[in-house]
Amino acid sequence: MDDDLKEKWLTLSRIPGLGPALLARLLAEIGTPENIFQASAARLSQVSGIGKKLVRTFNDQTFLENLRASVRQELATLSRRNFLFHCPGSSSYPRLLENIYDPPACLYSSGPLESLKKPAIAVVGSRAATSYGKQISYTLSRDLGKMGFTVVSGLALGIDSEAHRGAIAGGGETVGVLGCGLDVFYPKQNEKLYTQVAQNGAVISEYPLQTKPDAFRFPARNRIISGISLGVIVIEATVKSGSLITARLALDQGREVFAVPGRIDSAKSGGTHRLLQQGAHLVHCAKDIVDELALVCQSHDFSPELRRQALSSDEQKVLPFLEVYPLNIDKLADASGKEPAQLHSLLLSLELKGYVRQVPGQQYELIEE
Repeated sequence: MDDDLKEKWLTLSRIPGLGPALLARLLAEIGTPENIFQASAARLSQVSGIGKKLVRTFNDQTFLENLRASVRQELATLSRRNFLFHCPGSSSYPRLLENIYDPPACLYSSGPLESLKKPAIAVVGSRAATSYGKQISYTLSRDLGKMGFTVVSGLALGIDSEAHRGAIAGGGETVGVLGCGLDVFYPKQNEKLYTQVAQNGAVISEYPLQTKPDAFRFPARNRIISGISLGVIVIEATVKSGSLITARLALDQGREVFAVPGRIDSAKSGGTHRLLQQGAHLVHCAKDIVDELALVCQSHDFSPELRRQALSSDEQKVLPFLEVYPLNIDKLADASGKEPAQLHSLLLSLELKGYVRQVPGQQYELIEE
């Protein structure tokens, strides 16, 4: 079923003259790709923006069959090169992304998208980052990775690169979103990092193979960065930074926006300080994000099955020692054999995933499912 659905979506995306806006309108008014291909000329003509030329294209069965044959070849090429294809409605398409205003009709990935079944947070910021910005990006992402987050970023230089490296260093998973085809390494300096990200999560793009990194593609890809995440952390951004586009998209999509303060005399902090003035959550450490997103994770209904898949081996070992009655961290440390510092990190992660609730007095209790 998924294979047939993918073929229909990819064929639809290859119709000449059918851009994203028109495609969204067709889907809104007629429904699924199958319904669109079966629609009569009269029905298609009723959709605003669908002119006579497009109607003729949809009714040209010879053209459509040739297009489908080309699409089947493209899917075979992707498979042969170990790339995956995902479309709305398929089992592998990210659930959060499917619910944004304009989800991509096509999503290509190097690596499966299992890491997006866990709570994800985006980390973005300046390409020309300072040493402070790079350090904060690495440290926050490392700690978030340890706590069970998937860290999302854009595989650019600066803040993005350190976010991916930090997540991997923390033993977490990370997803890179490109503004070009999966077989195009941009920037070239990050070719090795691309491979590492694909091995520790996935690299994804809405663009076909061989698509060049044209400047106009990057603002469009930002909606994917925010769309697959529960929130966006902005670290070092000027007042005209592209990272602020991601933050605005996040707000439009109902995501949380976080900002890291910087020096008041630094232009690179102007954008983040503007976000803080406008109500973004101020970030001192990863726990600030955990505390804010604990309720958000529950509102997005990460099911018990998905949350169990996201548990690390250490979390699974700690869970049996927790009870529905509060226990302090010292007793839990004695019972589990874990050092208090490590146990504190594990409990924060379990709290985020909806298994544990912290109560006054540094005590923790198990949440019954």
